[in-house]
Amino acid sequence: MENQMDLNTKSLLQVAEELECRVLYDEPLSKHSSFRIGGPCTAMVSVNSPDNLSHLWEEANRLGVRTMALGNGSNVLFDDRGFNGVIFHIGTSMDRIYMKDENTIVAQAGCPLLKLCRFALEHSLSGLEFAYGIPGSVGGAIFMNAGAYGGEIKDVIKYGRAVDKEGRQFEFNAEQMRLGYRTSRFAEEDELIVEGEFELPTGSYDDIQDKMVELMSKRREKQPLDMPSAGSAFKRPEGNYAGKLIQDSGLRGFSVGGAQVSEKHCGFIVNKGGATCENVLELIDHIQQKVKADSGIMLECEVRYIPYE
Repeated sequence: MENQMDLNTKSLLQVAEELECRVLYDEPLSKHSSFRIGGPCTAMVSVNSPDNLSHLWEEANRLGVRTMALGNGSNVLFDDRGFNGVIFHIGTSMDRIYMKDENTIVAQAGCPLLKLCRFALEHSLSGLEFAYGIPGSVGGAIFMNAGAYGGEIKDVIKYGRAVDKEGRQFEFNAEQMRLGYRTSRFAEEDELIVEGEFELPTGSYDDIQDKMVELMSKRREKQPLDMPSAGSAFKRPEGNYAGKLIQDSGLRGFSVGGAQVSEKHCGFIVNKGGATCENVLELIDHIQQKVKADSGIMLECEVRYIPYE
């Protein structure tokens, strides 16, 4: 079976090369994760168009090859052994952005949120200020309904486009995407996001820029942006804050190996140097158990752990 899978993987990668997608073998996932953690994947394919993603994913499912889609890697934790399968990297080869009409921006899944926010600013469109500084891509932001400072993707997105494992492309409106707190239909369905359409009101260029600068300053002041992390490690419990609960449990600066509860913001787990996946998982479990014992609240992890197989 393993040899057969190897043959099928080779067949899939041959198709990718024929589609002029760049293929990297044994690519270290630590290079593609904001945690800077993770062993090699079997292969990484830089997908260069929605149509090619449709074709490749259909082929992968037909062949039985294990795959996953990866954007900016800002909310994932890869296994120390890596990923036994093919990663479809949706990045700079699929980051087209354009104006559909005077109030509507269309951005492909690989477009960084920073690029989307700056594009909105250039066109004096308001509503995306909250996302300025979130270190993810459009695809990842839709996948988890990214939000900060009172704003969420669900507030500004009009349509999302995705492909299913049969290679069919679909369009979903905001309601159909089931955008909730750090979740969406894409976290539950076998569908890969290819594009988002954002409808934004016209605003003042100076006001938008001022708000973006203000929120970026807040991030730099309060968050450990100078250290590798996956952002907020836990979802916000109803009526409380994960960071405060962790701090109240006396865990500020607590470490397991190279993984540490941030000294600057207890809601973040940082890689202070040489952290392994096992270090992070052990620290997450310790935090959850300690906070549960102290407060009765079980924190829900926001970081997606990706197993080796």
